[in-house]
Amino acid sequence: MDKVLSFHQGSVPLLISMPHAGLRLTPAVRHGLVAQAESLPDTDWHIPRLYDFARELGASIVAAEYSRFVIDLNRPEDDKPLYAGATTGLYPATLFEGEALFKEGQVPSADDRATYLEQIWRPYHDTLRNELQRLREQFGYALLWDAHSIRSQIPHLFDGKLPDFNLGTFNGASCDAQLAEQLQGVCAAAAGFSHVLNGRFKGGHITRHYGQPGQNIHAVQLELAQSTYMEELEPFAYREQLAQNTQKVLRKLLETTLAWGREHYGR
Repeated sequence: MDKVLSFHQGSVPLLISMPHAGLRLTPAVRHGLVAQAESLPDTDWHIPRLYDFARELGASIVAAEYSRFVIDLNRPEDDKPLYAGATTGLYPATLFEGEALFKEGQVPSADDRATYLEQIWRPYHDTLRNELQRLREQFGYALLWDAHSIRSQIPHLFDGKLPDFNLGTFNGASCDAQLAEQLQGVCAAAAGFSHVLNGRFKGGHITRHYGQPGQNIHAVQLELAQSTYMEELEPFAYREQLAQNTQKVLRKLLETTLAWGREHYGR
């Protein structure tokens, strides 16, 4: 494989993960996709751009280069389902709307997928694990922010329209309750935006696996409604003026996370 991720090492105990921002495809996946999947509609569009201020805060950042249509980095390697009802797996077989992702007979082979696991999934998780360990060794604790976005309305996956900010802490298991409460407070104070904690999106594999408050690693997933910063339909254009208002809330959320860590751990 060519470059499978981008990584920036920061100076504060915060790591931002962007597992679904990638756009690259392998030849087997590219040739097998159905026509309606060729535009990569289920991508977490523009997430690196939306969080471009995070380097100013000193955060470390890891972002995927390959599309989730190749392999989903936010699923466990044993592919056990994370949610009841409609969902997608380690090797997605359907689009979010429920249609088949691949043309008949053109699903990538088992050997191809074993390669994706070893050369795309594993390096991403090695990077997550190693950086969280480095941060905890340096600061005594680590904060993980798993950054996602999704169309605000997908009837196959959830009813109605999503709130704008969907915070997930695996029902309180992945981070300290006080941190979750403070993050909810930030969202509640953000005029014109709606939010929920542990609603439809409670946190995927990354949040659930790495969030270990007892070991001083606190993880939060944010599933952001794409209607807050972009056009949700093709060509999925970024809306700068709209995004600026959303970025103000994102910055406040990350600043609050860092401030909580300093207060809670005294450093």
